Amino acid sequence: MDPLLGAAQALRVSDPLGALKHVALRDDAPGLALRGIAMAQLGEYATARKLLGRAARAFGSAAPAARARCLAADAEVALASRDVSEAGLRLEAAAVALEAHGDAANALFVRIQLARRLLLLGKLTEALRDLSSLELRGAPARLVAVAELVRADIAVRRLRSDDARAALERARVAARFAKVPSLTAEVDRATRDLDAPVARLVDGGGERAVSLSDVEQLARSNELVVDACRREVRAGTTVVSLLTRPVLFAIAAALGEAAPAEATREALISRAFGGRTASESLRVRLRVEVGRLRRALGSIADVRARPRGFAITPRRGTRVHVLLPPMAGDASPLLALLAGTESWSTSALAAALGSSQRTVQRALVALEAEGRVQSIGRGRTRRWAAPAPAGFATTLLLITRGGSV
Repeated sequence: MDPLLGAAQALRVSDPLGALKHVALRDDAPGLALRGIAMAQLGEYATARKLLGRAARAFGSAAPAARARCLAADAEVALASRDVSEAGLRLEAAAVALEAHGDAANALFVRIQLARRLLLLGKLTEALRDLSSLELRGAPARLVAVAELVRADIAVRRLRSDDARAALERARVAARFAKVPSLTAEVDRATRDLDAPVARLVDGGGERAVSLSDVEQLARSNELVVDACRREVRAGTTVVSLLTRPVLFAIAAALGEAAPAEATREALISRAFGGRTASESLRVRLRVEVGRLRRALGSIADVRARPRGFAITPRRGTRVHVLLPPMAGDASPLLALLAGTESWSTSALAAALGSSQRTVQRALVALEAEGRVQSIGRGRTRRWAAPAPAGFATTLLLITRGGSV
């Protein structure tokens, strides 16, 4: 068998070591490209990008289509290593180049990766729009499976479990037809995550783990939900985001956890301001913040003063429900992003979480000291990764942006 063909066939079924047996010692342009893809499948992203860059230069202007494929592969590796800003520019350029040279299949794959990038950034409306605009009829089964996996992820973030299951079933059929074991394994993992607990629910009857279907059912009701995963309060179709107002959300969460009883002023001051003693100045500040929260939630909840504190009462429904992250602490959203097999840069994590890079760095250092994340590399090449929390699917924690979905 021709070595290049053998390497290509091995890579198609995600067998990078088998591919390297054919091209490990080759330094011609096709050999460099295949070696780069093999190293990417092994998770050696820095080495992969160097090899793909050398391959693109070796192809040069004499083979523009092959050079465009190298640029596309490099852009995909950039996305896998979570350099989301650079990946966006490179993927768009690669898609245009591939389309110009008539490589429809690879151009389609790049367009799917562009939609996936938007998903990673929480831009669900844009991701679904771009994915839906792609023509998948007659496309290779492997690409159909990849597209349906992205569609399932979007559905999960939108709290639409039936849509996610349907997309995963289509992905499963396509992956089996494509005979790519890694794709089938990814579909199986996504299906397990869909059935795993995604949050903890507190509703006056204690605390319990809930699945995505449970959260979806709650979201469709008129019950008042204080969502600590997405930092918002909602009732039916009315959603009040408190993502950029942490003090107000801390008060809302404390009131929700105490409902239907009141939350004491001391407890609210501790939760919102970190104050150990309820001084008169902090009491005044609490009254001001409660007034702001009352105005923000005026259409869906009533916040009233009680003898020892404040209580929240829904204007619709009968109870107040609080959705908490699957693990205690503020690290859950960060760990949700790190739960996959990919490694992330601090800048990419900050972009996906809508936070500052310094805040993310401090959180990562604390998590590393606890052994919950690990860093790879140094300086600008430093990346972070963590295993998924045992028994929990954490996609619910990932913030959405770009309007209602």
